[in-house]
Amino acid sequence: MKLLTIETVQYLTYYHGRYQQVEELGAELFVLNGEGTEDFWPADRYRLAGSKKIDDIIDAARDWHAQEHFDGVITFSESSVITVAAVAEALGLPGIGVPAAVCSRNKYLMRRAYERAGAPIPSFRLARTLDDALTAAADFGYPVILKPTLGAGSHFVFRVDNPAEMAEHYAEAAKGISDLFWVNSEADGVDLGPNGLLVESFLSGSEYLMEAVVWDDEVYLGSVVDRITAEGGTFDDDVHHAPTSLGDEDLAKVRAAVKAGAHAQGLRRSVMHAEVRFHEGEPYLLEIAARVGGGGLDLIARKTADHDPIKAVVDIGRGVRPDVRHFRPTGVHITAMCLISEAGVVEHVEVPAEVSESDKVFLLKITARPGDVIRRPPHGNTILGFLGTTGASQEEAFRTMNDFAAKIRVTFAPEAATEAVHA
Repeated sequence: MKLLTIETVQYLTYYHGRYQQVEELGAELFVLNGEGTEDFWPADRYRLAGSKKIDDIIDAARDWHAQEHFDGVITFSESSVITVAAVAEALGLPGIGVPAAVCSRNKYLMRRAYERAGAPIPSFRLARTLDDALTAAADFGYPVILKPTLGAGSHFVFRVDNPAEMAEHYAEAAKGISDLFWVNSEADGVDLGPNGLLVESFLSGSEYLMEAVVWDDEVYLGSVVDRITAEGGTFDDDVHHAPTSLGDEDLAKVRAAVKAGAHAQGLRRSVMHAEVRFHEGEPYLLEIAARVGGGGLDLIARKTADHDPIKAVVDIGRGVRPDVRHFRPTGVHITAMCLISEAGVVEHVEVPAEVSESDKVFLLKITARPGDVIRRPPHGNTILGFLGTTGASQEEAFRTMNDFAAKIRVTFAPEAATEAVHA
């Protein structure tokens, strides 16, 4: 089994762990990056297109496919979902199709599709100017949410409580999306829809994350995770607990909402990362991405729900129905968090053996490297990495996680080297 994976623009080595999981599942994985470094993957299974133009990437994939005869093409990168859909179409391999990919990437187009299908969503409006944003917020009533149409990772997503905050955050977000990696790493030559800002009505309830699969007319929630973050004005410091606290009745409502959204986006055979928030007792769709969730959500799914999102990617990528079931918890409790630090230029990250060697740690991934710039809101949402712990209960896992996180030390470069952080 030969699979091709693509990053339109290489994102450090962030997805290496997932590529290794794909190979552990028996696939021979070939990597094509539009733009990237020379030594990213073993040379006999790695190519650089040298361009992020969609036609150049398709040509490079077609030439390679003629030699290797790939069984499927996949990605784990949000900004490569559209590229992979276009490549799959060009190579005659299984895929979700470019229109569904664009609809799954652009949150404005996504919400319009939901609206047409009658799927449950907050009120929304595309705000091309600050006046548009202020008018929408006045119509919806404060607080509201401001977010990019082509964002990812909660970058430049704000809760806005009044007109003064809207003026401040709109300027920050409008400037931020002009230089946002997840926008600038999309393929050139594809109509991505409007790159701008959305204003949405506020949903007051709890949020849930699903690793799901849509196969023809059925949607399977393989894993369901509670977001237990103490929320403020931004949404970057995610803390999660699994298995979910939702009961069977609410889970059935969530599955119906995700199914309506998936079909509205044009997804019929795909992995999905779905996010839902309750409001006045009912679930509302935040988004459905046509990829698996980031961080350690794949590990959480396997440990707490016996669902393997990576295997689902491998199966669906080659056109095979995955072995998936409706959500059924294993009884293992976990909590997991994004590791957050102050802003600065990283010099060193120290993880003591007490943490790295603990049998209570199932997820420990330091993504920041020496020299990396850590940006905090409003300048960005860079994180150090991820930490997840197990326990006999949510409380025990949460206590262990916080204790271990406090033991991880970050040394920053001297002050003079951090001037670029707030640029």
